[in-house]
Amino acid sequence: MDNGIEIQPEGTVTTPKGFVAGAAAVGVRSDWEKLDLTLLYSEKPCTTAAVFTTNNLKAAPVLISQSHLADGRAQAVIANSGCANCATGKQGHADAIEMAQLAGEKFGVDPHDVVVASTGVIGPPHLPMEKIASGVKEIGLTPEGGIDFANAIMTTDTVPKYIAAKHGAWTVGGVVKGVGMIHPNMATMLCFLTTDAAVEPVFLKTALKNAVDVSFHMIDIDSDTSTNDMALVMANGMAGGDTISDGHPEAGPFSEALKLVCTHLAKAMVADAEGGTKVIEVRVDGAESHEDARKAAREIVRSPGVKTAMTGHDPNFGRILAAVGNSGAAFDIDNVELYFRSPEGGDLCLFKDGAPTGLDRATAEACLIPQEIHVRVNLARGAESATAWGSDLTEEFVRLNSLYTT
Repeated sequence: MDNGIEIQPEGTVTTPKGFVAGAAAVGVRSDWEKLDLTLLYSEKPCTTAAVFTTNNLKAAPVLISQSHLADGRAQAVIANSGCANCATGKQGHADAIEMAQLAGEKFGVDPHDVVVASTGVIGPPHLPMEKIASGVKEIGLTPEGGIDFANAIMTTDTVPKYIAAKHGAWTVGGVVKGVGMIHPNMATMLCFLTTDAAVEPVFLKTALKNAVDVSFHMIDIDSDTSTNDMALVMANGMAGGDTISDGHPEAGPFSEALKLVCTHLAKAMVADAEGGTKVIEVRVDGAESHEDARKAAREIVRSPGVKTAMTGHDPNFGRILAAVGNSGAAFDIDNVELYFRSPEGGDLCLFKDGAPTGLDRATAEACLIPQEIHVRVNLARGAESATAWGSDLTEEFVRLNSLYTT
């Protein structure tokens, strides 16, 4: 429980009332049989908010979904894995539109109320639309279909990622995919969130942005921002009760529940990173501004030098300090403090008063052996702080990505 919020580890996008989902293996991927086409549907139209990639190369489904969500409403999602439908020209655009039309026809809703998402290899080949059309007709949707939905959007993920959080009568559920091309900028790879709360549109948009800012915007796997990134929240109001808006007594708990779900999903992405063996949690304290704290924390988990050092259990704190310097955050090196979390608990100081503290190497190395590593940097410039999460960088990551399309 957290502020009256109950975490439901087995919850998904179909845990909130009125949402159903289903999936099928239709052959978008030809390398193995897996679920690769999925549908999510709400019994009632939803107030909907979303954030999308800021990559200037946007996939066709991103462009279509941005257009469809201009009115802040949606009722269904259709998604595929195995093909990003990006850099696919006019045919790719037409395919994304057809996917919305197929789902709209199945559910009897306007295709403009359908969100389209794709993930996989960027560039040709085109989507196998005949197989997708047949699959849409065959997919059965149930309130238990959320786990199949989570599995169907996976590409190089090794485990599905889902969770829900309940407060009073309403619930927030979510699923996410993405373990490569992860350095989110406005969104994550693919994240779908649902709630049976009734939520006012402007407040829903603000709550999503704030949740994404402290979760998906604060993770890094490989410094790449994808062409297909999307984070979406749909609210159908089927739990009953007042519409939640800014200033409503439920506004705080709703925002907190959304943040908890997004943070859990973001950390799950890092834990499942392509080739990864470590989750690196970095907290920056004492920043002059919140933006400085975010920049410094994010730059540390992004740094290839830091990532590879963590793989080798190398307590090279100079790389961490260099990343802080590269971030643009204001600091005076004579006042900066740097700590590793000890496996036994408590923080061990490696750098203070402008110089190393002399902590012996074996003790520092021991801090980097656990699967989850904790780093804390105090900039001693103010009262602002931020936390970021990143994966380490391994030879297996290079192997996987050198063979990605072969």
